[in-house]
Amino acid sequence: MAIHLVIRGVVQGVGFRWFAVHEAQALGLSGWVKNRRDGSVEVAADGDSRALEAFQKRVTEGPPGAKVDAIETLGDRPDAPLPKPFVVLR
Repeated sequence: MAIHLVIRGVVQGVGFRWFAVHEAQALGLSGWVKNRRDGSVEVAADGDSRALEAFQKRVTEGPPGAKVDAIETLGDRPDAPLPKPFVVLR
């Protein structure tokens, strides 16, 4: 199972990508996170459905200093296989 999300709000410059990496690796997920030019963060993750559900809840809250305004689920499935361990793309 996989998810592909765009997270909008105050999510750049607050350690959001490294927060996502830490949370995803703790849950055993594959995937990546990256900043987008529009100020949002994009995430693709693959793994157990319960772990993905927990991960999505955590990124909805974000790290201290972040303010998540919206999460958009992208209809396209991320290319497989996703990298493991979960990484930051530049």
